[in-house]
Amino acid sequence: MPTVPRPLTARFEAALAFASSTHRDQARKGTDVPYVAHLLAVSSLVLEHGADEDTAIAALLHDAAEDQGGSAMLEEIRSRFGPRVARIVEGCTDALEAPKPPWRERKERYLLHVRDMTPEVRLVSMADKLHNARTILADYRRIGETLWTRFRGGREGSLWYYRSVTDALADLGPHPLAEELHRTVAELEKEAAARRLSADDSSANA
Repeated sequence: MPTVPRPLTARFEAALAFASSTHRDQARKGTDVPYVAHLLAVSSLVLEHGADEDTAIAALLHDAAEDQGGSAMLEEIRSRFGPRVARIVEGCTDALEAPKPPWRERKERYLLHVRDMTPEVRLVSMADKLHNARTILADYRRIGETLWTRFRGGREGSLWYYRSVTDALADLGPHPLAEELHRTVAELEKEAAARRLSADDSSANA
């Protein structure tokens, strides 16, 4: 007997259209990839790991308040999709104010917030960080050290943050996404260490 899928309603379709419209002019850092590709990937991951419709909608909109309007955007999300979706989006947001606080301050604040995440916020956060880490690893293998110019934290700051947030999310308990995030970040660290060693050898032999 075929399995019946968890229902997705017209609300999800409306959220897809809203996310696409909101992020229409955004691309992934350092690329021409439409930003909506990331949002679709994060929503897909949470749906594959048991998310309900509200959580899947929040996954589509998880960067909207942070990148496209702060508190006013969060209120629009609340009006359109309800308070629970807005709470999940807010839980995934490291800054609502503009201009944003300094990068390191925002990341340290987010790390402190991880321990208080609800299961829904944790699920979206894990999916978000996993898709980002996968993309960073693939691009690092393709273009090398130039990759780090995309990120305000640079190489060392970015590696610090991904290891820190990976460990913080894992401390909340076992989850397949947390385990895959750990493996992906470990591969990223391994790649970075190998490139550093190669650069040191080249410098020594110059």
